[in-house]
Amino acid sequence: MARKKIVEIVLDTETTGLDYTKEKMVEFAAVRLENGKIKDEFQTLINPQQHIRKSSIAIHGITPDMVEDAPTEEEAMPKILEFMGDYPIVAHNAIFDYSFINEAAKRVTGNGINNERIDTQQMFKEVYPDLEAHGLNALTDKFKVELTNHHRAMGDTMGLALAYPKLKKLYLQKCDWESKELDNVDYLFERFLRIQNTINVLQSELQDLKSVFKLYFELGGKPVTSEEGDMLVYNSKQSFGYDFDVIKPVLEDIGALSKAARINTGFIDRLVNGHSLEEEQREIIRNARTELTETRNVQVIKNNK
Repeated sequence: MARKKIVEIVLDTETTGLDYTKEKMVEFAAVRLENGKIKDEFQTLINPQQHIRKSSIAIHGITPDMVEDAPTEEEAMPKILEFMGDYPIVAHNAIFDYSFINEAAKRVTGNGINNERIDTQQMFKEVYPDLEAHGLNALTDKFKVELTNHHRAMGDTMGLALAYPKLKKLYLQKCDWESKELDNVDYLFERFLRIQNTINVLQSELQDLKSVFKLYFELGGKPVTSEEGDMLVYNSKQSFGYDFDVIKPVLEDIGALSKAARINTGFIDRLVNGHSLEEEQREIIRNARTELTETRNVQVIKNNK
């Protein structure tokens, strides 16, 4: 029996900025995978006919001069949509690329796209939750794929297209294992709670041991070396609280404000979506967005009886 042909479109976009409702694509690249093998490719620069933010140019290096003679969105989108067809699209942090393509399609054709969206970043997190980073660099490094011309659409697309089949194989194996466990979900939840409780107990035990070690050193104890050569030492570090309003001008003057102050993104999102800001203020905050991500979580709600 002939093997069923599975077609997927791996793609990447570069844009004028990060807000898909106002910014536009300046570059699109895609490859057609058939059963995990690259069969065709398409790429184009796009003249957005609007300003390209300096922060975006610093990432992808695409300047207004480079897109001056490129096809406009109206000229490029029919070819982009033709290449994509109705096949699933594969991208790293897919919601970003999908949102830009979808908005462009609506502007040009009056209709959005309905392609299935496959997010390799989410897949990567599922397969390797223990890794510190899950960006495209981390993915290609994990599967020993050379990522060339990073942050240009075709360079990133090719890197992802070569790594994706390897990631997909592991992800599907994980999904197969999960599916076989669905009938056992009641037992698995009880098992999860036992493991969670064990972790909490062990964390408490570790804290108790650290308290003994701390007392040992405060009474004059010397460093302790294990049989394997690990060393137990004691450090004391003082820190201060600061009046942020007072030190803010100094931090701004020396260019250190972004390092010293961490934004509470959840609070900012609630602020933008709330009713306490003027529209001009909302616009300033929206234009300061640097990343679009999608988070999916499972939560345990405790019975506090």
